[in-house]
Amino acid sequence: MSEISRNGGSGGVQPGRIGIGLELDSTHMKILQVLRENGRISVAALAERVGISRANAYTRFEALRADGTIKRFTAEIDHVRAGLGITALIFVTVRQQMWKQFRAELARMPEVEYCAITTGQHDAMIQVRMSDVAEVHTMVTDRLANIPAVKATETVFILDEVLRRPYVLPSDREKARPARRPAQEATNDVPLGKMRFVGAAEGRAALQKDS
Repeated sequence: MSEISRNGGSGGVQPGRIGIGLELDSTHMKILQVLRENGRISVAALAERVGISRANAYTRFEALRADGTIKRFTAEIDHVRAGLGITALIFVTVRQQMWKQFRAELARMPEVEYCAITTGQHDAMIQVRMSDVAEVHTMVTDRLANIPAVKATETVFILDEVLRRPYVLPSDREKARPARRPAQEATNDVPLGKMRFVGAAEGRAALQKDS
């Protein structure tokens, strides 16, 4: 597969080593860009969009799947039409010696769409989709609050999902990279629009090792 990748298309994207040793080049990136728009596209149409032969497109596509770059295909639904019009982010503070219990309890909550360990004031962020505000309130007060591992929660309701992409690629950054600005003098203040990161607690590091 690496031989196919090296002899493939050209472009400004730097190749990277992934999975079984496949070299990810600009042609692979173009395939991933097309699949992002339509995951059910035929191999013939994919080859035409990318500008390669059908055999090359099929070989590269199968290599991306075998390598694990493409994990799976799934459907994207309209949550409002599916009856889940309320989306909320629940920020959770976890008791640092009880991460395993927190993970186990969270795995038993099918309404949780996404959970991530975070830096900053809270330890984790949970995203849920519900039919109404009352369901969110019930989950937070009756489910999460009764988990011994949960020390505190803070709920934020999402008013509008402005932008949501299936995934982003390094090639996206290359297209949108702005012109460089003169370097700012070093100060102790965080400029507007910048971020300051707070290190994760020891318990969160241990959780990542367990996963």
